[in-house]
Amino acid sequence: MITKPSSRQHTYSISELAEEFSVTLRSIRFYEDQGLLKPQREGKNRIFSRQDRARLKLILRGKRLGFTLNDIQELFNLYDAEAQNKKQVQVMLNTIRTRQYKLLQQQADIDLIMMELNAAERRCYQQMNKFDEH
Repeated sequence: MITKPSSRQHTYSISELAEEFSVTLRSIRFYEDQGLLKPQREGKNRIFSRQDRARLKLILRGKRLGFTLNDIQELFNLYDAEAQNKKQVQVMLNTIRTRQYKLLQQQADIDLIMMELNAAERRCYQQMNKFDEH
């Protein structure tokens, strides 16, 4: 881990993040190109902050959950936004509620699929037991 002596803030190289999260350097550069990560530069070297590390973790989690990079960027924008007036706060609340609703729908769908898979698994075990009896 790279540490800047003056700020004592922990920083990370691109290689360290790639290794920690089991992603390629190219992926991290792509997320940077998309504006999702904003490392500092020292010459040609990228210096990633704790915030960059946390964002990379959220990007990867979001992708596992099926979010697009645009969805992830939108969430980052909401988090970073300084609401200046009531209308902006209302827009943020509406966006958050919409995202929550979609996630609850996905969660319900996943729960249903899991129940169906569990039932199918039980039927397979029952069938296997029938084969064993013969």
